[in-house]
Amino acid sequence: MPNISLTQASMIVDAALKAARDANMEPLTVVVLDGGGHIVAAKREDESGILRFEIAFAKAFGSLGFGFGSRGLAARAAKAPAFITAVGSIAEGRMAPVPGGVIIRDANKKVLGAVGISGDTGDNDEAAALAGITAAGLNADTGA
Repeated sequence: MPNISLTQASMIVDAALKAARDANMEPLTVVVLDGGGHIVAAKREDESGILRFEIAFAKAFGSLGFGFGSRGLAARAAKAPAFITAVGSIAEGRMAPVPGGVIIRDANKKVLGAVGISGDTGDNDEAAALAGITAAGLNADTGA
Protein backbone atom coordinates (compact mmCIF):
# COMPACT_ATOMS: atom_id res chain seq x y z
CA MET A 1 0.00 0.00 0.00
CA PRO A 2 1.39 3.43 -0.88
CA ASN A 3 1.69 5.89 1.98
CA ILE A 4 1.88 9.63 2.25
CA SER A 5 5.40 11.00 2.55
CA LEU A 6 6.60 13.36 5.26
CA THR A 7 7.08 16.04 2.61
CA GLN A 8 3.49 15.68 1.38
CA ALA A 9 2.10 15.56 4.92
CA SER A 10 4.04 18.68 5.89
CA MET A 11 2.73 20.50 2.83
CA ILE A 12 -0.83 19.58 3.79
CA VAL A 13 -0.40 20.80 7.36
CA ASP A 14 1.23 24.09 6.39
CA ALA A 15 -1.23 24.86 3.56
CA ALA A 16 -4.22 23.99 5.75
CA LEU A 17 -3.01 26.36 8.46
CA LYS A 18 -2.34 29.11 5.91
CA ALA A 19 -5.87 28.71 4.51
CA ALA A 20 -7.25 28.91 8.04
CA ARG A 21 -5.34 32.13 8.78
CA ASP A 22 -6.41 33.63 5.43
CA ALA A 23 -10.06 32.86 6.34
CA ASN A 24 -9.72 34.11 9.93
CA MET A 25 -10.67 30.73 11.38
CA GLU A 26 -10.26 29.84 15.03
CA PRO A 27 -6.86 28.30 15.98
CA LEU A 28 -6.57 24.80 14.52
CA THR A 29 -4.82 21.54 15.19
CA VAL A 30 -3.95 19.46 12.11
CA VAL A 31 -2.98 15.77 12.12
CA VAL A 32 -1.93 13.75 9.05
CA LEU A 33 -1.91 9.95 9.30
CA ASP A 34 -0.50 7.43 6.85
CA GLY A 35 -2.64 4.59 5.52
CA GLY A 36 -1.89 2.49 8.60
CA GLY A 37 -3.08 5.17 11.01
CA HIS A 38 0.38 6.34 12.10
CA ILE A 39 1.07 10.02 12.67
CA VAL A 40 3.23 11.50 9.91
CA ALA A 41 2.84 15.20 10.70
CA ALA A 42 0.92 17.34 13.18
CA LYS A 43 0.81 20.95 14.29
CA ARG A 44 -1.21 22.77 16.93
CA GLU A 45 -1.62 26.52 16.59
CA ASP A 46 -1.22 28.76 19.61
CA GLU A 47 -4.49 28.95 21.56
CA SER A 48 -5.86 25.73 20.02
CA GLY A 49 -7.64 23.84 22.81
CA ILE A 50 -6.07 20.97 24.72
CA LEU A 51 -8.43 18.34 23.26
CA ARG A 52 -8.03 19.47 19.67
CA PHE A 53 -5.21 17.01 18.89
CA GLU A 54 -7.31 14.05 20.05
CA ILE A 55 -10.33 15.29 18.08
CA ALA A 56 -8.29 15.86 14.91
CA PHE A 57 -6.65 12.44 15.29
CA ALA A 58 -10.07 10.80 15.77
CA LYS A 59 -11.46 12.47 12.65
CA ALA A 60 -8.55 11.17 10.55
CA PHE A 61 -8.43 7.72 12.18
CA GLY A 62 -12.17 7.15 11.83
CA SER A 63 -12.00 8.19 8.20
CA LEU A 64 -9.28 5.62 7.54
CA GLY A 65 -11.25 2.96 9.39
CA PHE A 66 -14.28 3.43 7.16
CA GLY A 67 -12.45 4.36 3.96
CA PHE A 68 -14.23 7.70 3.51
CA GLY A 69 -14.18 11.13 5.11
CA SER A 70 -15.80 11.99 8.40
CA ARG A 71 -18.59 13.94 6.69
CA GLY A 72 -19.75 10.53 5.49
CA LEU A 73 -19.42 9.19 9.03
CA ALA A 74 -21.65 12.02 10.24
CA ALA A 75 -24.30 11.05 7.69
CA ARG A 76 -24.06 7.40 8.72
CA ALA A 77 -24.30 8.35 12.41
CA ALA A 78 -27.55 10.18 11.71
CA LYS A 79 -29.01 7.09 10.00
CA ALA A 80 -27.58 4.39 12.28
CA PRO A 81 -26.59 5.87 15.65
CA ALA A 82 -26.41 2.49 17.39
CA PHE A 83 -23.94 1.21 14.78
CA ILE A 84 -21.69 4.27 15.13
CA THR A 85 -21.83 4.01 18.93
CA ALA A 86 -20.80 0.35 18.72
CA VAL A 87 -17.95 1.05 16.32
CA GLY A 88 -16.82 3.97 18.48
CA SER A 89 -16.52 1.56 21.38
CA ILE A 90 -14.64 -0.98 19.28
CA ALA A 91 -12.31 1.78 18.05
CA GLU A 92 -11.70 2.84 21.66
CA GLY A 93 -13.10 6.29 20.94
CA ARG A 94 -10.69 6.96 18.08
CA MET A 95 -13.35 8.22 15.68
CA ALA A 96 -15.32 11.44 15.45
CA PRO A 97 -18.31 11.37 13.09
CA VAL A 98 -18.24 15.09 12.27
CA PRO A 99 -16.76 16.94 9.26
CA GLY A 100 -13.05 17.68 9.34
CA GLY A 101 -11.58 14.25 8.59
CA VAL A 102 -10.64 13.76 4.93
CA ILE A 103 -9.13 10.77 3.12
CA ILE A 104 -6.04 11.57 1.03
CA ARG A 105 -5.84 9.74 -2.31
CA ASP A 106 -3.26 9.66 -5.07
CA ALA A 107 -4.01 10.15 -8.78
CA ASN A 108 -5.01 6.47 -9.04
CA LYS A 109 -7.51 6.87 -6.16
CA LYS A 110 -5.34 4.79 -3.80
CA VAL A 111 -5.56 5.79 -0.15
CA LEU A 112 -2.34 7.43 1.05
CA GLY A 113 -3.63 8.50 4.46
CA ALA A 114 -6.01 10.97 6.06
CA VAL A 115 -5.98 14.44 7.56
CA GLY A 116 -8.01 15.47 10.57
CA ILE A 117 -8.50 19.06 11.63
CA SER A 118 -10.17 20.48 14.71
CA GLY A 119 -10.60 23.96 16.13
CA ASP A 120 -13.34 25.69 14.16
CA THR A 121 -16.68 24.47 12.82
CA GLY A 122 -16.62 21.08 11.12
CA ASP A 123 -17.27 22.74 7.77
CA ASN A 124 -14.34 25.13 8.25
CA ASP A 125 -12.09 22.33 9.51
CA GLU A 126 -12.94 20.38 6.36
CA ALA A 127 -12.34 23.42 4.13
CA ALA A 128 -8.86 23.83 5.60
CA ALA A 129 -8.17 20.12 5.05
CA LEU A 130 -9.27 20.37 1.42
CA ALA A 131 -7.01 23.39 0.89
CA GLY A 132 -4.06 21.48 2.32
CA ILE A 133 -4.64 18.37 0.25
CA THR A 134 -5.09 20.40 -2.94
CA ALA A 135 -1.90 22.37 -2.26
CA ALA A 136 0.00 19.09 -2.00
CA GLY A 137 -1.30 18.03 -5.42
CA LEU A 138 -3.33 15.15 -4.01
CA ASN A 139 -7.01 14.17 -4.08
CA ALA A 140 -9.51 14.50 -1.24
CA ASP A 141 -12.43 12.28 -0.21
CA THR A 142 -14.77 13.92 2.31
CA GLY A 143 -17.23 11.05 2.32
CA ALA A 144 -19.99 13.29 0.94
